[in-house]
Amino acid sequence: MTAILERRESTSLWGRFCNWITSTENRLYIGWFGVLMIPTLLTATSVFIIAFIAAPPVDIDGIREPVSGSLLYGNNIISGAIIPTSAAIGLHFYPIWEAASVDEWLYNGGPYELIVLHFLLGVACYMGREWELSFRLGMRPWIAVAYSAPVAAATAVFLIYPIGQGSFSDGVAGVFGGSLFSAMHGSLVTSSLIRETTENESANEGYRFGQEEETYNIVAAHGCFGRLIFQYASFNNSRSLHFFLAAWPVVGIWFTALGISTMAFNLNGFNFNQSVVDSQGRVINTWADIINRANLGMEVMHERNAHNFPLDLAAAEVPSIEG
Repeated sequence: MTAILERRESTSLWGRFCNWITSTENRLYIGWFGVLMIPTLLTATSVFIIAFIAAPPVDIDGIREPVSGSLLYGNNIISGAIIPTSAAIGLHFYPIWEAASVDEWLYNGGPYELIVLHFLLGVACYMGREWELSFRLGMRPWIAVAYSAPVAAATAVFLIYPIGQGSFSDGVAGVFGGSLFSAMHGSLVTSSLIRETTENESANEGYRFGQEEETYNIVAAHGCFGRLIFQYASFNNSRSLHFFLAAWPVVGIWFTALGISTMAFNLNGFNFNQSVVDSQGRVINTWADIINRANLGMEVMHERNAHNFPLDLAAAEVPSIEG
């Protein structure tokens, strides 16, 4: 007599959901970080597109002079932008329900803050998702470590700098070094892939996950780039190349983020007023003073209605008016 024992499917709906979320067999890995990443990035992207096309002008300086940034209000694809949240709002958390109406929220630049906060949360979750996938595949965590550099730069520009300056309407910066190296490396690799397939198939089909063989010809890439720049500007050692690509942009962008975060609170060496003095306290004039005065003058001339004169430029006594 033969007994057939059939195992009951005891996995609950929640268990099946957990297995699906953490499965590395999905075409796109989701992960627990992805559960938060997907809605936040979709929200940021959707609001960005809508605002870029149709957002009304925003009172960026809080002086009742709205600035237009959308396509439907006279901008083109180059001049268009998401106008930052009004200086009148400052650093206040400004969701839609805090405004008296949607019109008021749009006028004060609410979409910018919504986009930035959802974006930062989304990219941080993307970094966590990179670590999560590496962990489940048994890989080392260097992909997430490398990605922490642009996350740090984005956080410094969009969150730390506005906190230091007191408003979301001040401060935008771009970091191109990491992007440049990534683009050069990616394009060279793509152009020198070793074909393992026929002409009727994609060259990418020749790659097998975890294979020991190289996927591209570094000698060809080295020769190409060496001819574009000069011979010794290119690497002919794969390990040296990939260490450089990891270390240079990542460490550089880390320090860029640190610099932006530092200068957000005016802790930089060029922002001083006649700080070089002798033992008697007398001012020793330097070129730094000239540069500083020029900077103050440019600050006054920039958006004249929004800025007051710095105190040291407006220190003269105001004549009294009698009568």
